[in-house]
Amino acid sequence: MDNTKFLPDDFELVGDKQNINIDEVLPSRPMWQDILGRFKENKGAVIGVILIIIITLLAIIVPLVSRWNYAEMNTSIANRVPSGEHWFGTDYLGRDLWVRTWQGTRYSLIIAVVAVIIDIVVGMTYGLVSGYFGGMVDAIMQRIQEIINSIPTLVVLIILLTVMKPSLKTVIIALIFTEWIPMSRITRAQVLKVKEEEYVLAARTLGAGNIFILFKEILPNIFGQLIIMSMMTIPNAIFYEAYLAFIGLGLTKPLASLGTLINDGFRLFQVYPHAMLIPAAVMAILMLSFNLFGDGLRDALDPTMKEG
Repeated sequence: MDNTKFLPDDFELVGDKQNINIDEVLPSRPMWQDILGRFKENKGAVIGVILIIIITLLAIIVPLVSRWNYAEMNTSIANRVPSGEHWFGTDYLGRDLWVRTWQGTRYSLIIAVVAVIIDIVVGMTYGLVSGYFGGMVDAIMQRIQEIINSIPTLVVLIILLTVMKPSLKTVIIALIFTEWIPMSRITRAQVLKVKEEEYVLAARTLGAGNIFILFKEILPNIFGQLIIMSMMTIPNAIFYEAYLAFIGLGLTKPLASLGTLINDGFRLFQVYPHAMLIPAAVMAILMLSFNLFGDGLRDALDPTMKEG
């Protein structure tokens, strides 16, 4: 038989006895602080942002301060390996690869930024209108999109090249024709998901116009997903430009992009591998950094990741 007896002071409450029934109110934080906090927890995303900043600064500063010009030729020092004077060596025409690599990175970043702008301006607007109005408007817009998407991008570019010269402008116009389609599809899908939500119906009941509902009610609630999609577009745009340059449809010489540098280095890869490996490494790091940044942004903006 158990003769254990409990006395009144055997157990004590942890904490303040007087305030045990008072709820603790945590200080409110702005949403951007929650997003930033979750983003910082993703070490890969932080590293990606740091690398993007470093590469961008090098692309801006190096061509401005270097004593070498990206287009300056000196065949007497052609195909030099990396050294103290030419950090990345020289190409087959004696041009400094250190300057040309960062000049090329500048053009690749310009193309990436243009691709994001196209996504936001054309793709987002097209998807918003198509998904929100639905019916015949959606059917017609989707058929137009399918027709454009059925034409290979390379065919579009070849058609452009029949009336235009290979240049940065030509590449950008080719992007305008096709780059916005994935963004419009994502936007349309998001709009179809939220346009019947209660807050949208309430705004419509109160007499809000379509433009107000689109840009004040629907867009803010799907903008996070669209920004993530835009970030994922950047590596694709950089690779697309490199692909065009590799088949000879990119920038014209002496202009350089990472794609044209890789193309030039590929011709002499077995003899002078540095001419291709260095710009290829920069491109790989840049694309990986944007992918890491996009993944981190997706996790930070995802409301299901919020604790408590």
